[in-house]
Amino acid sequence: MLGLLLQAEQILADTITGRVVGVSDGDTITVLDSDKVRHKVRLAGIDAPESKQAFGQASKKHLSDLVFDRDVTLDCGKVDKYRREVCVVFVDSQDANLAQVKAGMGWWYRKYQKEQTVQQRAEYEAAEAAAIKGMVGLWQETDPIAPWEWRKAKR
Repeated sequence: MLGLLLQAEQILADTITGRVVGVSDGDTITVLDSDKVRHKVRLAGIDAPESKQAFGQASKKHLSDLVFDRDVTLDCGKVDKYRREVCVVFVDSQDANLAQVKAGMGWWYRKYQKEQTVQQRAEYEAAEAAAIKGMVGLWQETDPIAPWEWRKAKR
């Protein structure tokens, strides 16, 4: 019984609610919770174009239109090397991370697929495939460069 209570506490500790007060780019936001604590949040399961890449600003705008100044629920699983909480962001029960992929404003980040549920993997993969097929967003480009490749080339 104690083990179940501890698991429930861990699950609750990973859920944060608050208002989006900043959008840094297409996969990073700042959320202010009810205790006025700021949370820098990296959207889990996706990677958006960097701001200087093609569609970088469009990706940021799309995410901003979706979540800025809105109440969100964050389902967080870890903290990254930049001390950002890595979370799935829900606005009005919609998965904002998935919405970015559907709109062609980010890649499904396969490198981290094992951190997703089986259902999330299927949804994100299907969303990316549909965006590619429909030439939506960044998929309009002849040869879009994934952000992780773009960052690697800049080093």
